[in-house]
Amino acid sequence: MSKAFIAKVIQESTSITGTAANRAAGELMAAIVKEMKKAGKFTLPSFGTFTVRKTKARKGLNPRTGEAIKVKAGKTVRFKASPTLKKSV
Repeated sequence: MSKAFIAKVIQESTSITGTAANRAAGELMAAIVKEMKKAGKFTLPSFGTFTVRKTKARKGLNPRTGEAIKVKAGKTVRFKASPTLKKSV
């Protein structure tokens, strides 16, 4: 799924221009990211929950050279599908 796909669905369902639909899709995505930064998670009922999780620093391997490298601690996003979504797919 892409931003263009979301904009197309918005445009077809609301009969607005493509530019306005693209702007709406961008604003929707920005609002989701803002909420995830603030609260650490974002839930869409009947769809699922996006959760921000911290990752620990760890050792890894450079696949090209096989050399050991250090991977910094960071954050990642996890998604858990709702039971409704699981049944419909």
